[in-house]
Amino acid sequence: MKAVIMTSPGEPDVLQLAEVAEPAVTATGIKVQLKAAGVNPIDTKLRRRGVFFPDALPAILGCDGAGIVTETGPQVQRFQPGDAVWFCHGGLGSAPGNYAEYTVLDEAEAAPLPASLDYTAAAALPLVLITAWEALFDRARLGKDQTVLIHAGAGGVGHVAIQLAGAAGARVATTVSSDEKAALVEALGAERVIRYRDCDFVEQVLDWTDGNGVDVVLDSLGGNTVRRSLAATRVYGQVVTLLDPGSGVEWSEARNRNLGISFTLMLTPMLQDLPDARRHQTDILLRCAELIEQDQLKPLVSKILPLEQAASAHALIEDGHVQGKIVLTM
Repeated sequence: MKAVIMTSPGEPDVLQLAEVAEPAVTATGIKVQLKAAGVNPIDTKLRRRGVFFPDALPAILGCDGAGIVTETGPQVQRFQPGDAVWFCHGGLGSAPGNYAEYTVLDEAEAAPLPASLDYTAAAALPLVLITAWEALFDRARLGKDQTVLIHAGAGGVGHVAIQLAGAAGARVATTVSSDEKAALVEALGAERVIRYRDCDFVEQVLDWTDGNGVDVVLDSLGGNTVRRSLAATRVYGQVVTLLDPGSGVEWSEARNRNLGISFTLMLTPMLQDLPDARRHQTDILLRCAELIEQDQLKPLVSKILPLEQAASAHALIEDGHVQGKIVLTM
């Protein structure tokens, strides 16, 4: 089969199209003919610095996939050949990822494809949906009528987080860098749009909340953004970050305000082989599928490229101007 492989860390050109053996189905596994694979920032980071399991090189990157089941193991009960599925699996250096024509994964890690999604749209969603859901609901317990600040609202995680928060009945403020992105997040349901290059986002949030701060902050930027977000969070509020906040955060402010500080890394169940957590992530996809079918959740796919242009997809992400997601098609 055709696959894009990474033989060593480096620039995007280390990603090369190659012929590799098709994976063999396992007892509880399903073999999937991939139709599309999502490209995420974690893919570019692993390509640049090396995968989590360097002994596994050459590696196939790509956590997100969608396709058709072509073969099932003897113990599989949930799927049969011909079923359409979507999932987040592999691509970290142990199990092969989805920059390929075929993959194999345990049936517990796949979900039926929502009827209203095509393969391209579906492949754009799993990692960012699971990330946003775990941050907003598993960590912060965001609920109806609460307020949330979502940084980088036009990004991959941000654009689905806005929609998930809105579907839960929360009020959303978000930061963006341009008028184009502002129009996008307004269309997604953001109530307060903050152009962070033109103003102080903390002042804007305090104005929006009558000086109280938001109930929840979802940060996908790390560093100084986490530090400054503490002052934008109400007493007893929740701050969830996807990245390392670095050494510049004054945690005494968080303590004095009695803030809950949480981290979300949706890759942990794959990295630490936690089957129950993997099943929970599949349940998240099932719950999100309901929102998709109710027209409360839509992916933003900014660019679609053929599999052999995976290097170009990585370069676009690293340029930093992508709205939503990039997807590779097979």
